[in-house]
Amino acid sequence: MGSKISVDDSVHVVIVGGGFGGVAAANLLKYWGIPFMLVDLREAFHHNVGALRASVDSAFAKKTFISFSTTFKDSFRQGKVVGFDLEKRCVLLSDGEELFFSHLILATGSDGPFPGKFDRVIDRQAAIQTYEDMAMEVQKASRIVIVGGGSAGVEMAAEVKTEYPTKEVTLIHSKIALADVELLPCVRQEVKETLLRMGVHLLLSERVINLPTLTLNKFKENMVVKTDKGTEVITDMVVVCTGIKINSSAYRNAFSDKLASNGALKVNEYLQVNGYDNIYAIGDCADVKEPKMAYHAALHAKVVATNIANSLMQKPLKTYTPGSLTFLISLGRNDGVGQVNNISVGHLLVTFVKSRNLFVSKSWENMHQTMPC
Repeated sequence: MGSKISVDDSVHVVIVGGGFGGVAAANLLKYWGIPFMLVDLREAFHHNVGALRASVDSAFAKKTFISFSTTFKDSFRQGKVVGFDLEKRCVLLSDGEELFFSHLILATGSDGPFPGKFDRVIDRQAAIQTYEDMAMEVQKASRIVIVGGGSAGVEMAAEVKTEYPTKEVTLIHSKIALADVELLPCVRQEVKETLLRMGVHLLLSERVINLPTLTLNKFKENMVVKTDKGTEVITDMVVVCTGIKINSSAYRNAFSDKLASNGALKVNEYLQVNGYDNIYAIGDCADVKEPKMAYHAALHAKVVATNIANSLMQKPLKTYTPGSLTFLISLGRNDGVGQVNNISVGHLLVTFVKSRNLFVSKSWENMHQTMPC
């Protein structure tokens, strides 16, 4: 496909959400010369793959936020999407502005607790400062409890133990196996053994029952974390790494009859929202049977941007088929485990490919900006 596509004034794509999928779609549309507007709450793209390291290593935080406007200029609009007028083909913003679209890409992602997710409407420097402040709290705490043993929880525990080997870190998980269910049993077991070697204390098959009474992400001496098995853990800091959910608030009303049970949008093989040939969903908010990962969001974006271009040129649309699972878990900057095409891969490979810099340089490259030292 050539670098530019001839379109008339009726063509204008609106992308709602500036995560990995939204940015990938915007870059492709920009390259092809297809007019678009990327809308996001935040002033900067958040490379949240590095969020947990940024919450422990204050020097890393500035590498995880990248200005949207520097890359996309007038094709970026900071704002909150509150709804859609599908008859008028308009995206409705909280300040009353309406953005016309000929094609719509929904890339609203997922939401969850800080520090793994960040969705506050503040400027880039204030966002960086939020993580630097968190890192200072971690530094002060000699005992830290991590709640949740999915990939975020195990990565958080490993980041703390890598940066501060002498701190007492306890991971509490409601299930017996750590990490994500899509992973091979041998990989999940390797996650467990690696954390134990690092000195992380594991409380498995136990659920925290007094979370609402605890101070989160702040240093506070001698807090008592209680579980449903009667266990009590004395700690100076509590970090929650659970509760990720699809961010459906913007589109829930307009597409109420197109929602899966988890709030994701039902899509066809072209990633079009069921019943619409000009509205697409990508990333976490697309109901595709695969793990919710940045890598998959970028693959979705390529298919959808190509399909918009092909539809303008009366060419056949491209289908999306989930492939074999590639899943890498960083366990601090010096270790990691994972699988590629359903085959377990060694610690050294994962460390080299992901753990050292968590793909952050790739995001700066994709945004055509220079990463700070």
